[in-house]
Amino acid sequence: MTARPASVSDVSSGAASRFVAASGFVIDEISEARLTGHVDLGEDHLNPWGVVHGGLYTTIVESAGGVAASQAVAERGQFAVGVHNATDFLRPSRGGRASVEAEALQQGRTQQLWQVVITDDATSKVLARGQVRLQNVPLPGSIPS
Repeated sequence: MTARPASVSDVSSGAASRFVAASGFVIDEISEARLTGHVDLGEDHLNPWGVVHGGLYTTIVESAGGVAASQAVAERGQFAVGVHNATDFLRPSRGGRASVEAEALQQGRTQQLWQVVITDDATSKVLARGQVRLQNVPLPGSIPS
């Protein structure tokens, strides 16, 4: 019998790995084609020169795209894993709240492409933008449909 979960696993910050939890990324809303969230950028996210580390933005792009893409294929007994992440760092930030918006650009049977934009709430300027390509794979213990 095929496992058909109604949604992806628990994606709350309390259930996240220490790595993902350290990013501070919070999901506000999620659907099969869109995700919104936010991150409070602070001292723990800075590189030695006092600006937010680009790896944080890459992590958020991967996390937002992966969770949303997994939501899209959960009914098929699948989840999505990143196979390529291209994140552009557009302007430096020293901290503050940033909004995260992910939207599906392409959703196929075997792969998906998501765009993620991270915007400084105070200035409305885009801090980083990325695209993540994901492979749809069977959930552990499920038989693909």
